[in-house]
Amino acid sequence: MLKEAYDDLVRYKKDRQANSHLYVVFDPAKGRIQKQSSELRVGDLILVRSTERVPADLLLLHTSDSTGTVFIRTDQLDGETDWKLRRAIRVTQTFVASHSAGELHHLPATVVSSAPNQNIYEYNGYVEYQNEEGHLVKEPLHFENTLWANTVLASGTAIGLVLSTGEETRSTMNARKPRSKFGAFDAEVNYLSKLLFILTVVLSGAITLMNGFAGAWLIQYFRYILLLSSIIPISLRVNMDFAKAIFSLRINNDKDIKDVQARNSSIPEELGRVQFLLTDKTGTLTKNDMVFKKLSLETQQYNEENLSELQKMLHRNCTRASGPMSDVEEKLQSSSGNEKSPQVGRLSETSAGSPRKRPTRLRREAEFVIRDIFTAMVVCHNVTPTLNNGEKVFQASSPDEIALVKLGESLGMKLLERTSDHTRIENAAGLFEDYEVLANFPFSSETKRMGVLIRHKQTNRVVFFLKGADNVMAQCVKEVYRSTISDECEALAREGLRTLVFACRLIPEQELTQWRKVYEEANLKLVGRSEATRKAAELLEKNLDLLGITGVEDRLQDDVMVAIESMRMAGIKVWMLTGDKIETARCIAISTGIQRATDEVFLVPNGLDDLELSNRMLEFAQKSNAVLFVEGGALGQLLSNMSKSFIESAAKAPAVVCCRCLPRQKAQVVESLKAHVRARVAAIGDGGNDVGMIQSADVGVGLMGKEGSQAALASDFSMSEFRGIRKLILWHGRNSYKRGATLSQFVIHRGLIISVIQ
Repeated sequence: MLKEAYDDLVRYKKDRQANSHLYVVFDPAKGRIQKQSSELRVGDLILVRSTERVPADLLLLHTSDSTGTVFIRTDQLDGETDWKLRRAIRVTQTFVASHSAGELHHLPATVVSSAPNQNIYEYNGYVEYQNEEGHLVKEPLHFENTLWANTVLASGTAIGLVLSTGEETRSTMNARKPRSKFGAFDAEVNYLSKLLFILTVVLSGAITLMNGFAGAWLIQYFRYILLLSSIIPISLRVNMDFAKAIFSLRINNDKDIKDVQARNSSIPEELGRVQFLLTDKTGTLTKNDMVFKKLSLETQQYNEENLSELQKMLHRNCTRASGPMSDVEEKLQSSSGNEKSPQVGRLSETSAGSPRKRPTRLRREAEFVIRDIFTAMVVCHNVTPTLNNGEKVFQASSPDEIALVKLGESLGMKLLERTSDHTRIENAAGLFEDYEVLANFPFSSETKRMGVLIRHKQTNRVVFFLKGADNVMAQCVKEVYRSTISDECEALAREGLRTLVFACRLIPEQELTQWRKVYEEANLKLVGRSEATRKAAELLEKNLDLLGITGVEDRLQDDVMVAIESMRMAGIKVWMLTGDKIETARCIAISTGIQRATDEVFLVPNGLDDLELSNRMLEFAQKSNAVLFVEGGALGQLLSNMSKSFIESAAKAPAVVCCRCLPRQKAQVVESLKAHVRARVAAIGDGGNDVGMIQSADVGVGLMGKEGSQAALASDFSMSEFRGIRKLILWHGRNSYKRGATLSQFVIHRGLIISVIQ
């Protein structure tokens, strides 16, 4: 109780300090005044300075940067450590530049906002104002126009309009009360305590019976209960709490486990009872440190050894041609009116009264393809270059994107500047290229692809670049390229490389005009905006021309194989749950020791119906030494329709690898293991997509890595390297369980001895 009271006192002081912080508020009557963060109200205009915490959900109106952009840190909101780019509303940014911040109240504009909700990655709204010609204009508002509460301004200053405060902020709505994990050891001790209480009652009744219920037998009965009360281990709970605190302190002070921290001091002994260890792959078994290895084009392949050849071809093409897809534009113009010309861009491949024509392969010189794929690498991404002590640093949430941007820079394609509507690069010939960003479709776990629609300002050429996972991109490119994607991605995956497919399409002005009407209508929707913009994007994601496929290597963590082999020798089964394709997962499984040389491989692919899946699992049940590989679609069917039989069969395998696994499926696997096998499950991961799995497990271990600290903050135990799990479970877990059991037995036997003596 004293410990909890101290924790509450510390929490109260921190809350009071945060709520009393002063912010500058632009009041329409009093001008610039100061208000405590707890006094802010919806509609206030406030100034946030560099390194200050954002006190409420804000709509970004103006920044000190002339481009209207600002960087924020979101590690306290989503656990990601990279800086995020936000941009101010155009009309307010321009207004403050020509007037002053205090005059914002006089701007005739109205903000229409969606209701507060828990989604920290989406915002819908629009600002309505009159332009200089007196026309009513609606400017759509997006997620990138917001500053959520508890984020921190990384640089500059910003003026924001308060959208919501207190319990209606996104951070507060996403804050969940921590789930109190109750260990099996505590449950067993409670069960023994109940048995000992019953034993005390029975013994007291037996002694009273032997006395023949003479005299005041009821008083005698309770007297015997008091005499034998030492049998009930009342002090055991206090002793165990002290012991667990010491066990956790020893874990925290272990210098052999880097950055280890016991965040939940109530279950250290559960580490010693783990039977299954479920692990993520990227950033957990691997370092999340991406290194370029191969580039596969339709006709040839390049690797680290012949990068100089790529550089020469890039330089030659950048000197020869201006901007991307210049050869395609020339072919289109020269063959204008020719029915056999390549179909480079239409919203529909069918014209009225004519049969559907199958899109043809676009024959291009290798130089132009290489130029375009490297242009895509430095233009189609979410990377922002910043200066840190005079040195260029790339900020992005994906290490894959940074690796490819750095590859482009090493070959002369340099990213100089990137804002929400403009990108500037220096090509391999030393010439500057400016691109207007007409639309940007960011990557998400649902779409598994990212697209950008750009206009090359020097030539006024409009190009759509798209990159993404092979299974998704195969549906977006022309049919003639699909076998190439399948074969090349499978070959790269066998080498353990992460693949990314690039494609593009030249967009005619007529198609662009039609498409922008659809896109602008979708952007103004308050309800269903995401779905509408997704449908608009799909109009562009048709019949694309394949550029190439990149293969990057994610290096293994140090001593991963030693740690996993130690787990297996201790009788702990290791399962790997990853979002990667099955070929990549198998390579990592072999290199980490999850799959041994003597193990067979049993695959359960996608595309099977329930009967076929059932027969497949019955076939697997007959095997005794086979590692089970399950693809995401099949995993979803198995967990939904035959969860018990699947888990019981899989639990007998030496290891299980789930590929193309969604975050919710990871948590479902943990819950199913606990429910059907009644095993103690530990889960380890490093990203936000692993939080559900970590919180569902009996013991959750989070790694602090390049994907941020979200997993570590949600875990019971956190550290920096996977190899630390070996000592954490096999040494600290075993000792905590063994010593806790010894202490419990001592307290129980002591009570029995005292009662017998009495």
